[in-house]
Amino acid sequence: MVTVKKIAQVCNVSPSTVSNILNGKSNVGEETRQRVLDFVKESGYQPNYFAQSMRKQNKRIISIITEDLNEFSTSPIVEEIMAYCDDNDYRTILMNMRLYDKWQDTWYNDCEKLNSVLKPIMQEALSIRVDGVIYVAGHCRVIDCFPADFSIPTVIAYGISKDRKYPSVIIDDETGGYDMTKYLISRGHRKIGVIAGVADNHHTKCRLLGYQKAMFEAGIPYNPAWVCYGDWQRNSGYLAAGTLLKEDITAVFCMSDAMAGGVYDYAYEQKIEIGKDLSVVGYDNRIFANYLNPRLTTNEIQLRGIGKVAAEIMLKGLESETVEENGNDVIKVPCKVMERLSVNTIDRKGVMKNEQN
Repeated sequence: MVTVKKIAQVCNVSPSTVSNILNGKSNVGEETRQRVLDFVKESGYQPNYFAQSMRKQNKRIISIITEDLNEFSTSPIVEEIMAYCDDNDYRTILMNMRLYDKWQDTWYNDCEKLNSVLKPIMQEALSIRVDGVIYVAGHCRVIDCFPADFSIPTVIAYGISKDRKYPSVIIDDETGGYDMTKYLISRGHRKIGVIAGVADNHHTKCRLLGYQKAMFEAGIPYNPAWVCYGDWQRNSGYLAAGTLLKEDITAVFCMSDAMAGGVYDYAYEQKIEIGKDLSVVGYDNRIFANYLNPRLTTNEIQLRGIGKVAAEIMLKGLESETVEENGNDVIKVPCKVMERLSVNTIDRKGVMKNEQN
């Protein structure tokens, strides 16, 4: 880790001299300037733009920019960011772009639509001179909307920044998919179907990779016929259930609770008893998961945890005078398996045991 103080020590000058050189001030001799710049280039030094902003502004205001506050994942993240900032004497300004409300799912790859809303908000953040920006995505994907020369410290929550200058905080979806599959395997299941989300979605790819890893470790060959793709909504779970149950599976891993609800609909029509004849697990831990009959075992996304970590990174960066070695990594927040009553146990003889009580 290279700091201004370290550069000053190696070059035998004062930290203020190094600062003047890095900021382009002319009150330094040319020989000294060149010696410092040569070392900066060799060392790969990167300035702490968080600390620079804090020294220049010190208004203790954080702007939260959301893609759409109505997305189920957004509100808990925002609530925790606000709570953490408030506990640490920072004010927050919420700027909601309402992208889903305006254009549903048609804006993801449309830079013109996104920038038509985001650019004015970025200008407003600059004019207010907020100390930092936390951008909350509606779903996890690569975020490439902040220019490299954006002067406000920024953290991406629930998305992955293309520019590694901006730290990112996301769900650990691969481990989540692994843990959910491992749980089903621990209950004796080997024929495990998957109702995945949209095929090219980041959540889908990572959760499926976790599923494949758990199956491989258990010595269960991957069967593509056991994987169907949906759109995260209830009806796609219903349609996929009809396809998967033809494959003689004993359990279904649904990548959203809504799609698990569709499996419940199909099972009810076919007089299949979930938790006895068929095991079903979901993902998200939406409030209705606990109201399904039987109550749905699912993987809880720690949305408030994502918000807290994003806020911690922001405030720690603003108040720090040094750059941490791993400061700009993608931080992954783990999920939590919520065990309820929708999974049965298969013994070594292949007999299903209903353990509901």
